[in-house]
Amino acid sequence: MSERKNPVDRAVDLVVYAPIGLVAEARRLLPSFVDKGRAQVDMYKLIGRFTVLHGQQTAKKQLARSQEQVDALLGEFGLRPAGGPATTEPPPASSTSSTPEAVTEQEVVEPPEAVAAPRSGPSSVDLPVADYDSLAASQVIPRLAGLDADELEAVRAYEAAHRGRKTILGRLAQLQGA
Repeated sequence: MSERKNPVDRAVDLVVYAPIGLVAEARRLLPSFVDKGRAQVDMYKLIGRFTVLHGQQTAKKQLARSQEQVDALLGEFGLRPAGGPATTEPPPASSTSSTPEAVTEQEVVEPPEAVAAPRSGPSSVDLPVADYDSLAASQVIPRLAGLDADELEAVRAYEAAHRGRKTILGRLAQLQGA
């Protein structure tokens, strides 16, 4: 077999003899292919579980840091004492398992702003804060300081009639001296 074959002989080997040899050996090789494939899938599952678990732990740490920042910001605005406890505590995990399958429906929490439906009331077009409806509460609060009494009242009426975000309403009450 060390002799060099011409291209036609190589093509015949590849097109005719290789498939025949594959069919002849398939019964013997197939179980080992199945075992190797199963081992690969099991390894990928393990890597996936580890990745999800690591991602969950990282997300929890980031969420805790973000909560501390929000608490500090609310403390600066006088809506919560600085360093005070958060108003909402996450629900305790219902399972002690650390696998990704342990995630339950109780752990998935919808933010209240995504659930609140707008009610009738003043129009956001008339508000002194541009693009008010697209802004988060943390973006609205700093813009309230430069408004006069009538503008503050317009924002308060709109917020109360629509999303009712307590952080904004609380800051408005402070600025209005109520």
